[in-house]
Parts: sequence; C-alpha cells; structure tokens
Amino acid sequence: MFVERWLNQLRATLTFDVDEASADRYRILRRNLVVLMAVVTLVPLVLMAAINYYEYRKVLSHELASPLRNIVSKTKHSFELFIAERKSAVSFIGRAYGYQELADPQRLNHIFRAVKQEFSGFVDLGLIDARGVQVNYVGPYDLKGKDYSDQNWFHEVHIRGTFVSDVFLGYRRFPHVVIAVEQMTPEGARWVLRATLDTQMFNELIASMGLDPDSDAFLINTDGVFQTPSRFYGAVLEKCPLGVPPVSYQATVIPALDPSGRPVFIAYAHFVQPNFILMAVKPQADLLRAWTTLKSELVVLFVGGTSVIFFIVYWLTGVLVRKVREADERREAAYQDMQHHHKLSSIGRLAAGVAHEINNPLAIINEKAGLMRDLLQRVPDFPYREKFETLIVAILNSVDRCRNITHRLLGFARRMDVQIEVLDVNEVLQEVLGFLEKEALYRNIDLQLNLAPTLSRIASDRGQLQQVFLNILNNAFAAVPDGGRVVVRTWDADGDRVGVSIQDNGHGMSPETLRHIFEPFFTTKKGSGTGLGLPITYGIVKKLGGCIEVQSEEGRGSTFTVYLPKKPPSLEEGGIFG
Repeated sequence: MFVERWLNQLRATLTFDVDEASADRYRILRRNLVVLMAVVTLVPLVLMAAINYYEYRKVLSHELASPLRNIVSKTKHSFELFIAERKSAVSFIGRAYGYQELADPQRLNHIFRAVKQEFSGFVDLGLIDARGVQVNYVGPYDLKGKDYSDQNWFHEVHIRGTFVSDVFLGYRRFPHVVIAVEQMTPEGARWVLRATLDTQMFNELIASMGLDPDSDAFLINTDGVFQTPSRFYGAVLEKCPLGVPPVSYQATVIPALDPSGRPVFIAYAHFVQPNFILMAVKPQADLLRAWTTLKSELVVLFVGGTSVIFFIVYWLTGVLVRKVREADERREAAYQDMQHHHKLSSIGRLAAGVAHEINNPLAIINEKAGLMRDLLQRVPDFPYREKFETLIVAILNSVDRCRNITHRLLGFARRMDVQIEVLDVNEVLQEVLGFLEKEALYRNIDLQLNLAPTLSRIASDRGQLQQVFLNILNNAFAAVPDGGRVVVRTWDADGDRVGVSIQDNGHGMSPETLRHIFEPFFTTKKGSGTGLGLPITYGIVKKLGGCIEVQSEEGRGSTFTVYLPKKPPSLEEGGIFG
C-alpha cells in the first residue's frame, strides 16, 4: 500500500495538463500581440486619415461652393439693378410731370410709349388720386376708374413713399409685379403713379445664370412662395418645399436635403427690397464629383494599406508566437523527459530492492516445496500423496509467477548489456509473431502483415527488439475483440531509419490514458496488468536510439509506430532507465 501510494503521488507530480490550457494561452498571446501592434500602427493612421479627410473636405466644399456663391451674388445684383432702374424710371416720371399732365390720356400714353422703348418689362402705367381711384390708365386692360383704396399696397405706399409688390396674378391672370411711387401736388394733395412689370424678365435673368440641367434657381418671397417657376420644386405662387433660409444679404451656401432626400447645396441671398430671396440648388454629387473620385482612391489606398499592415502584423505575431511556443514545447519536452527518466530510475531502484527482498523468501519457499516433493517420492504409500502433489505443484507455479514478476522488476535496475548485430526487422517480427499465431488462430484475429520486401537491415539488439514487439503485440491482442484485426507494417522511413507500425481496431484510448501509458505501474487491465510492459518498451527503444509514437481514438483503435536507426547508437554505460 505504501508503494502504491508513493507511485500515485509521483504520477501526480509528473502530470502535465498542457493541451487545452497551452493552446488557449498562445491564442490569447497572439490575439493580444495582434491587437497591440494593430493599435500602435493603425490608430495614428486612422486619426491622420480622419483629420485630413475632414479638413480637405471642408476646404474643398468651400472652394467648390464658391462658383455657386458668386453666380448667386451676381444674379442678385442684376435683379436689384433691374428693379431699381424701373423704380427710378417711375419716380422720375412722377417728378418730371405734374398730376395734371399725367391725368391727360394722350400725354400719359406718350410717356408710357417712351418708357417702354427705354426700359423693357413695363406692361401698363396708371395714375391714382388721393382717394385710391385710378383716374388715368395706359395698358392692355380696361382698368380706368378702378378703386384701390381698400388694398394693402395703397396704404403701404402712403407710409413708405414707394412700394414694390410680390409677384401676383390679380385681374390680369398672369404673374406680374407692381411698382408704385407716391407724389404730391403743389397744393399738398397726394397721388400715386403705379406701373406693372412683366416677370418674364425675372425668368430671363435666372436663365442667364447658365446652370446645368440637374440644378435649379428661382425667387421666393419671405413667406416661402415661389415668385418664379422652379424646374423641380413647384410653379409660381406655390409653396416652396425647401423652406425659407435664414436671413443673409450676402450670398451663402448651405448643405441640405431636398424633398426627394437628395443631398444638395443651396446658395441664397436676401434682397433688401423687395422682400425676395434668390435661391440656387445644386446636387452635392455634381459639386463633389471630383472629391468623390479622390475619396474612392483614398479609401482604396487606405483599405489596401491597412490590410497590408494587418497582414504583416498578423504574420509577424504568428511567427513570434510560433517560435515562443516551439521554445516552450522544447523546454517542456526536455523537462518531461528528464522527469520521466528520473521517475523510471527511482522506480527501478525501488523495484530492485523490492525484487531482492521478495526473491529471498521465494527461494526458501521453492526449496522447501522441492524438499516436500522429494519426501513424497520416498513414501509411495502416503495416503494423501495425490492431494499433496497438487498443492506442491500450485506452490511451485506461484513461485515461478512471482519469479517472472521480480525478473521484470529487476529489468528496471540491472545493467542490461546490449548486443549489437546486423539484423532484418522483418525476420525479428516473424519470430515474435510465431509466439502469437496460436492465439490469433484460436480467437480468429485477422493478422495482416505488410512487410517491405526490400527493407534495409539495421544494427540493433535482437533480444530487446523481440521484447519491444512482443509487448506491443500483446497489448494489441488484448485490445481487440475476438474476430478483430491487427495490421503490422514495415517501411524505410528515411535514409537513416526504418519504421514499424502495429495497428489494431480495438477499443482505443482516451487522451487522458495516452498521457500516462509510458508511466510504470499505470495499467488499464484491472486485476491482470502490471503496468510495466510499455514503460520497459519505451526505455528499450530510447536506449537503442529510436523513438515510439502512439495515435489512438476511443472506439476506433490504436497505432504504435516505432522508428529504429539503421546504424547503432553510441551506448552509454548504465541501465536502460539509469
């Protein structure tokens, strides 16, 4: 019980649960390195790109909007000049001619024809007395005698002295603008000279802006009502869906969305008088077409650059983590190998002591049992002869079994002399399989041999190779059920080694079992295994300069692969596990 408890404690100290933990650790390390390097390299690049994007777009938008701002400013000036000239003409007529002269139809008609020759856009001209009645009229309509006393413009002209109306239809049923100027007779009586202008001239001024087909320009009043028709947003005297922009008498450009959701730039300017607003609408896509092209190229360059940076970062971190992992695995493998050999050495010394202590009483038991057999031979008529002979045979058999176990234990500690000879591995396998042919036949095991006919001969120890192959084949036979399959294959692995694989379709092993199969006294054969076969096999293969690999999957079987050098290794003094 003490030995078993000590072995369990030793096994616990040598168990390394590194598979999943190590994989997670290296994945986390690589992820952290990638994130750190990506942040260090990409964040400044992203910040610089964002700042440059914002500043360049701001400057470019200002520069691209300047032509639109300039054309609105110039057109506004043309409108104001047009209206100011017409208003000055009406004011001049009022100051140059008295009320009595303008009340004369012929005189007013002559003046009107002269004005029309000098200034385009006039439709009619009327004289209105202090009561608001139009006492004289020249024009295409019969408006003489019309009373304007109840209209707002008539009262406003009394207050301001001049008046320019919004566009309206009125009696004429076509869009027009009224200019009214108040004058006084020498006697102090007030009278108003009223002229009507055709808004066609407004349309011509807007057309002279030379906007492209996707753009629009129009006049609205401060109530947001169209004073000229819009190409996209409505007719004269309809409500403008774009709303009324903030007051600015300088040409101003603002971004907005039109009713269809299209991004546009709106350039506008308020008039001092009349209360008009000149607006020009241009799609942002037209103005920013060059910027969009440049932006696309910058985006492609930025994405390509960041992709290359990320790829390089990812590749470099992979190389670094792989090298760290390989170094850790080499260190861990060396540490495990050292611990494994130390453990085997310690158990070998323990086994030697145990075997020695057991062999002494076994020798006495064997000697006394032999003596009892000799005594029975001298007393042929002993009444219990047959029973005693059976008991003696059982004792001797038990002694032989104990001797075999102690002999295997001593294999851990005694100095094993390696006898090197040139041999054929296929021949050694055939010899070992000769011991197992009867069991294979009895259990109907399908034993398949795929031995390379031209397998290179190697320099090794025949007896120890026989023990290696016998241990592995015994385990394979124990793992497969009756009717199972065991496949033995040999081949030239490379220029310096030959390979031997023994594959079975038995129950296989779990990953946990795989980690312990080469540990002494570890066994899955409850009640029948000693746990020494594979550790001894591992030690022999290592001593002969080879290596052993195991692949196994529960429910599908196991494959043991042994690689042996073709040339004899340099053998150190001491036991296999020493």
